[in-house]
Amino acid sequence: MNLLSVVIPLKDERDNVRPLVERLRSSLGSERAWEVVFVDDGSKDDTFAVLDDLARTDPRVKIVRLRRNFGQSAATQAGLDAARGDVIATMDGDLQNDPSDLPRMLDLLDEGYDAVLGQRLKRQDKLLLRLVPSLIANWIIRKVLDVPFKDFGCTLRVMRRSVVEDLTLYGEMHRFITAMAVQSGANVTQIAVQHHPRTAGKSKYNLSRTIRVMLDLMTVKFLGSFQTRPMHLFGGIGLGCMVLGSLGIAASIVMKYTTGPGMTANPLFLLGVMAELAGVQFLSLGLIGEVLARAYFESQGKRPYAVRERRNLDETPMLRKAG
Repeated sequence: MNLLSVVIPLKDERDNVRPLVERLRSSLGSERAWEVVFVDDGSKDDTFAVLDDLARTDPRVKIVRLRRNFGQSAATQAGLDAARGDVIATMDGDLQNDPSDLPRMLDLLDEGYDAVLGQRLKRQDKLLLRLVPSLIANWIIRKVLDVPFKDFGCTLRVMRRSVVEDLTLYGEMHRFITAMAVQSGANVTQIAVQHHPRTAGKSKYNLSRTIRVMLDLMTVKFLGSFQTRPMHLFGGIGLGCMVLGSLGIAASIVMKYTTGPGMTANPLFLLGVMAELAGVQFLSLGLIGEVLARAYFESQGKRPYAVRERRNLDETPMLRKAG
C-alpha cells in the first residue's frame, strides 16, 4: 500500500491544529497508510506545544520546526523534503481546506493522473482583500503561462513523488506548483473542492503578496520557456532593438539631406543610437545566459528533459563520454 504524506505549513495556528488532525483521521481512516508532516514556520503562539503533544500520542504526526519564519514556500519545501510518502498532499492549516476531499483526489490519481489540484468554487474569503486580487492574478497567470486551470492559489492538491522531486520552492513559488508541474510534463487535472470560512487564527495574506506573486511569475515564465535557450529571449529583444535603431539612424540621415534638422539635433538619431546600444547589451545578456545555462546543466549532471517511464532500459543508463 502506498504511503500518503500530507504536508501542512503552519504559523500561529494553535487553535486549528487539533481539529485539523481529527478531520484527517476521520477522512483518511486506518485502512490507508498515511502520515501528516506539520511544518512550524516560526510560530509565536503555542502551535509547537500543541503539535508536540499530538506527536507524542500519534506516531503518524510528524513535525518540522523551522528556526524562524521563512515564508510559506520555504515551509512547504521543508515539508516536501521531510515527507516519506509515494503520494504527497499539501493543504493549509487554517481549516479552510477540507481533508474529506482527499479521498476523491486520490481516486483520480489512481486513474493515471500525476497530480490532482483543488479548485475553490465557493470561496469563503473577503471580496476586496482576497477574491478580487486572486481572480486578477489567476487570469494573468493563466494567460502568461498558458496553463488552463483557474485556481492557482488553492493549496489542496495531491501529487506523485516523481512530480514533487522536480520542484524547488522559494519566494512565492508555492503558488506556481500547478504551472511547474505542467511545465515538467506531468498529467494534471483540477477538481472542485470545499472551502470553509476561517473560524480561528488570523490570515497572513495581504495585498503586497500579489506584487511578489507577479514578480515570481516572470521567473516561472522565464525558467519554463527560456531556461535552456536564453539567447532566444534576449537575442530576439536585442535584434529588435538594433533593427529599430538602424531605422532611426537611417531616417535621421535622410532628414539631414532633405528638410529635417542635422543629425545631432534630431531626436531620431539619439533614439537610434540608444536602441543600438540596448541591442548590443541584450545580445551580450543572451550569450552570458547561454554560458550559464550550459554550466548549470553540465556541472550538475542535469538533463534538459524529464522521462516519464522506460521500457527494456536500465533505470540509470550509462552515458557515452564525449571524445
